[in-house]
Amino acid sequence: MSLEPIAIRTAATASPRRARPRSWWPVVVLAALILAGCSGSEFGPPAPVTEQGTHIDRLWLIFAWVAGVIGILVWGLIGWAVVRYRRRNRETLPPQFRYNVPLEIVYTGIPVIIVIVLFVLTFNVITKVNAVTASPDLTVEVTGFQWDWQFHYPEYDITITGAPGEPPVLVLPTDETIRLELTSADVIHSFYVPDFLEKRDVIPGTVEELDVKITEVGTFQGRCAEFCGVYHDRMTFSVEAVTPTAFEAWAADQMKGTP
Repeated sequence: MSLEPIAIRTAATASPRRARPRSWWPVVVLAALILAGCSGSEFGPPAPVTEQGTHIDRLWLIFAWVAGVIGILVWGLIGWAVVRYRRRNRETLPPQFRYNVPLEIVYTGIPVIIVIVLFVLTFNVITKVNAVTASPDLTVEVTGFQWDWQFHYPEYDITITGAPGEPPVLVLPTDETIRLELTSADVIHSFYVPDFLEKRDVIPGTVEELDVKITEVGTFQGRCAEFCGVYHDRMTFSVEAVTPTAFEAWAADQMKGTP
C-alpha cells in the first residue's frame, strides 16, 4: 500500500500553524523593578537638612527632569523610527536624505541651549554653597587624623576627640550659620555628611572653610569619604543638631566638665 495519499491527506487536513503569542513578561518585570527602585524617598539623594543642601537638591531635581525628558524623547524617536520604517525582505536601500539644514540647526541648537542653562544654574548653586559669611555665629575647627576626628570649639575652649570604637559627636545648633574649618594632621581625608549633600576634602597644611546652616533637629551620620589607610572604614562621626538653647546648655556642661 502506498503511503503517498495518506501523507497528502494529512498535510491537507492539518490545522494551520498559529503564530506564537509574544511574551511580555520580561518587559513587565523590568518595568516593575525600575519603578520599585524609583519609588518613595529612595529615589535621589537624601532629603537635605541644611540651607546649602537645599540648593543642591533643587539643582539635582532640575538635572533629573531634564535628563528624563531627553531620555523619553530619544527613546521615543528610536521606537517610532523602528516601527515606522520597519520593512521585511527589503533588497534595496530605503530613500536616503542629506543636508536637512533646518533640522540640523534645531538638533544642534537645542542641546547647546540646554547645556548653557544648566551651566548657569550650576554656577549659581556652587556660588551659594561655597559662600562664607564674614561673621559666622559659631566656628568649629575640624581636624581629621588616622583614623578619627577632633572637633574644637575655640569660643568655648571645648575639644571633642574620637577614640577607637568611640566615634566623636559634633554638636551644632540649628538655624545659625556655622563655620567649619577643616584640616588634616596627616593624610588627605574627606568630611562627608550625606544629609548635608556636601563633601569636602580635608588636606594637610591647608584650611578649608565650609559654612552650613542646619534647618532640622536630629542626628546625622558622617564619615571620611577618602580612602586614607587601613582603618578608613572606622573613621566615622555623627552630627547632633539641637536648638540654640540646648546647644548653650550643652556647651556650659562641657566647660564645667559634665559629660
